[in-house]
Amino acid sequence: MNPTVDIIFKYFPKLTEKQKKQFAELETVYPFWNDQINVVSRKDISSLYLHHVLHSLGIAKFMTSFTPGTKILDVGTGGGFPGIPLAILFPEVQFQLVDSIGKKIKVVREVAAAIGLENVEAFHLRAEELEEKYDFVVSRAVTRLIDFMPWVRNKIEKKDKNGLPNGILYLKGGDLKEEIKEARVRAELHSLSSYFEEDFFETKQLVYIPM
Repeated sequence: MNPTVDIIFKYFPKLTEKQKKQFAELETVYPFWNDQINVVSRKDISSLYLHHVLHSLGIAKFMTSFTPGTKILDVGTGGGFPGIPLAILFPEVQFQLVDSIGKKIKVVREVAAAIGLENVEAFHLRAEELEEKYDFVVSRAVTRLIDFMPWVRNKIEKKDKNGLPNGILYLKGGDLKEEIKEARVRAELHSLSSYFEEDFFETKQLVYIPM
């Protein structure tokens, strides 16, 4: 049996009614758009809340709050992960979601509009093309860190406004020690299994790279 939106309410019990409604609407909106433009594998769409929404919110278990006005860039967002779930949870934060594949950005825009997200902008761009600076960059297993870092290294605002220094919050699975060593970055590893009890998260990690 695939988890419903209740799995989100289980781990985030203090949601407003508006947030609950927005999370619940994802169950309808994503399958509708996925039938037209494949952004989540067909066999995986039934596990939307576990594999995509809750996984994205692993970032929110590590970084439980952001100062209002914080700017976050989601690189290689695909269908809007982790950006859209995070934008629902943090309505006072500004999110820019980018992807090099235009049809995926169309889905992101349609999903954001359908659920009434007002703090999301989506652009058909590569991260390297952006000239703005952000407090945090988030992403979900887009590529190896050694390739990812040059895309975003110069996109981080120098002045901190949150409890943790500005940097990168990267979701990825497996043994990442070699990958971090290869990228020559100072990083913290946080296992998502310490936040979520489901077996899916046993090998999933959050990499925090302060910049």
